[in-house]
Amino acid sequence: MNDASTLAGDPATLVGEIEERARRVETPCGEGAMVWRIWGDDRGGVPLVLGHGAQGAWSHWIRNIDALAGAGRMVIAADLPGHGDSADPATPDHAGISAALAEGLGQILGGGRTVDLLGFSFGGVAFAYFASLYPEWVRRLILIGCGGLDTPPGQIDLRRVAGLEGEARQAALKANLLGLMLHHPESADDLAMHLLVRNARRSAINPQTLVLPDRLAAVLPGVSVPVDAIWGAFDRPHPAPHLQEAVLRRSHPDADFRVIKDAGHWVMYERPDTFNETLLAMLDTMAGE
Repeated sequence: MNDASTLAGDPATLVGEIEERARRVETPCGEGAMVWRIWGDDRGGVPLVLGHGAQGAWSHWIRNIDALAGAGRMVIAADLPGHGDSADPATPDHAGISAALAEGLGQILGGGRTVDLLGFSFGGVAFAYFASLYPEWVRRLILIGCGGLDTPPGQIDLRRVAGLEGEARQAALKANLLGLMLHHPESADDLAMHLLVRNARRSAINPQTLVLPDRLAAVLPGVSVPVDAIWGAFDRPHPAPHLQEAVLRRSHPDADFRVIKDAGHWVMYERPDTFNETLLAMLDTMAGE
């Protein structure tokens, strides 16, 4: 069973069409630039900043951008330093990544603003460090399927793709999506396989030392803003959502922790309608809004 908001057609064309509707901004990052893409306008309240997972890019959010912008949000999707079209950070650590984020948001939004951060997997860990180092920028942090909580890891099953061609290559790519990112075989569609290959080729940072085993758990006590979470019930790399929730509540006992049924790690791709509705409802509960 799939949610309704799937995208049909040639994957490269679909990615290009959504990207063409964005405003592209480049800001300083190490010896090059960090690339941001922006949809919607600035009249809908607090901007929503999206951070992707490891070996990903802005397109991890391809099934969510229109719904979030359509709900009146200014949607700012980052290619995090060392990923997608962005250069490596000045230093290969969270301080370097956070510095690039702060400089970029300052250029895009100016001073005196706050944003809601929505971080998937590695992006959630990077955003948690940003929230601890630059709290003046952050109203709220929402984590999606993040590692670094020092919980027992799940069983990841990945196949070698190099040297394969044709149907064998497609079968290996699909198996890798199901071995890490997605729960249902039909979710590993042509678009998901296209994004897997496209984004992995552009990734230059190994996230393991920036995440595992407890980098998120270590920084959360220093995050002063509300922290909430959304998890797929069948998240393979970070399973048993109740264990993740328990760690999060040690530092943020009032966290809003929601689990989406019938979804894996890449929950916002696999169940976009349910994820979008859940996220927008969560955002509507922000105190004082």
